[in-house]
Amino acid sequence: MRTRWRFLALGAVTCLLAAGCTGGSTQPSAPSSPPQASGGSAPASAADGSFPRNETLYTSGTQWGPPANWNPLRTWDSATGTKGLVYETLFLYDPQTDTFTPWLAESGTWTGDRTYELKLRKGVTWADGKPFTAADVVFTVELGKMKTVPYANLWTWLEKAEATDDQTVTFTFSKANHQQWANWVYNNAIVPKHLWEGRSEEEVMNGTNDKPVGTGPYAYHSHDQDRMAWVKRDGWWATAALGKDVKPKYVVDIVNSSNEVAMGLLLQKGLDLSNNFLPGVANLVKGDFGIQTYYSEPPYMLSANTAFLVLNTKKKPMDDPAFRKAVASSIDTKKIVEGVYGNLVKAAGPTGLLPQWDKYVDQTVVAEKGFSFDTKKARKLLADAGYKDTDGDGFVENKDGSKASLKIIVPAGWTDWMEASRVIAEGAKAAGIDLTAEFPDYGALVDQRGSGKFDLLINNERQLSNTPWMYYDYIFQLPVNKLQNTVNFGRYENEKAWDLVAELDGKKIDDVEGMKQVASEIQKIQLDDMPVIPLWYNGLWAQTSNAVWTNWPSSAPGTPKSPPTMWRNWLELGGVLTLTELKPAGG
Repeated sequence: MRTRWRFLALGAVTCLLAAGCTGGSTQPSAPSSPPQASGGSAPASAADGSFPRNETLYTSGTQWGPPANWNPLRTWDSATGTKGLVYETLFLYDPQTDTFTPWLAESGTWTGDRTYELKLRKGVTWADGKPFTAADVVFTVELGKMKTVPYANLWTWLEKAEATDDQTVTFTFSKANHQQWANWVYNNAIVPKHLWEGRSEEEVMNGTNDKPVGTGPYAYHSHDQDRMAWVKRDGWWATAALGKDVKPKYVVDIVNSSNEVAMGLLLQKGLDLSNNFLPGVANLVKGDFGIQTYYSEPPYMLSANTAFLVLNTKKKPMDDPAFRKAVASSIDTKKIVEGVYGNLVKAAGPTGLLPQWDKYVDQTVVAEKGFSFDTKKARKLLADAGYKDTDGDGFVENKDGSKASLKIIVPAGWTDWMEASRVIAEGAKAAGIDLTAEFPDYGALVDQRGSGKFDLLINNERQLSNTPWMYYDYIFQLPVNKLQNTVNFGRYENEKAWDLVAELDGKKIDDVEGMKQVASEIQKIQLDDMPVIPLWYNGLWAQTSNAVWTNWPSSAPGTPKSPPTMWRNWLELGGVLTLTELKPAGG
């Protein structure tokens, strides 16, 4: 996920972020009430829209517009918390420890080569009091038979799902894609059959589902143009079954507006968790402001995804692996990490696999085939491959003598990526590559990216998950279509690599050695051909305030290790557990 903010403009906040500013005297006083919706004074009770501050968790950094739907199948634009606080998944997954935690499920077992048995927890009920059963799971899975449902592809290798009793579901597959299935069981919310049955495909995918009923710890309270409010409900199954209890009575997520607002609310105790990218926040962490990040030193944040430089392999000279390697050697990633991000991100390794996937990186392959910033080497790679500056302008031409004037594009307004692209272009020019940064509107960029009408671009479409298969599927997926909307934007074609990705998918999740062996073979191809260039690991942006709630996750001993985030698709990665670990300040 990407969260974009304008660089700070307000003088007071700029001072706080600037190097050398210290805490104490410049810290604003706390407001007498939490942030309110625009358009009038605060009502008098939670029922009317205001909330007791000591019972309310205020968050921001996910929602970019007024809450518009509460549909858990719309994982990209449903109201913050729809999946995770209301609708729940069968398992949770902890990417820091690589462990699955049974959630709505009690267990899941492969009972045959192509058969998987799921046992559900007893005593789980929907918020309306109806029992949660195997019929709900089968119904949810079978929604994927509708072509527009995001997991419709599941039915290309799943043959049937059967409820053998109220607590058991048996899945029969035509092909056992272990990696994808492990991802599905923690990444998809289960919906109630008794309320969703009979909905048309249009309703299932585009309906607002404005009366959400789930199994989770919260229920709908209210929403406005600038916020989504959830209220804790009685009878959450995890309290009795696991001893888990979410601490805030209310969770109010504030719609993103600007950098100044987010920072101001944090400092004024009006915001408890900001999942925004806030440039310079390291200075607040080091000062006496009560602001905390996961790490107290660089990179401050957990890693969430990899930013890749994607090269269009269907256009000259990006179709040449030697040219792509030269580009890789020309990039001063350290300058991006330090100069653009102020050490809030971490430089990516040559494979691009996130730090949580380090065990799958073949360091021998990296030592032999990896790359690093080296302008002289970039120039030599170009020369050795036959690229020459024939007109004396300082830049190489294509091998056929035609001009090679290239553009790197990132969306206008994405200030950190804009600065990063300028650094990349500067390094390329120093190596003799004519590369210029351009900033089209986001919609125009998406059109160019999908249709293949670009030279180079930065992208971080895939997030941290249970398996590096997700990244390799993103890089190597075949076939290449006329429109490439979600994967393989560079249109790179390598049948052997794609076969290896499929082989990796078939490895059981506990066969780590088998996964490593296949990953090693993929990495050899990746570093030989360089279809994408890993740049940096984007952070799981998270700034927390200890003014109202404490015991936030951090790397410090004795603190929770779950991710401090409300980002979509992260509550099932342990984000919901953060809410069970919070403690009232002074309590």
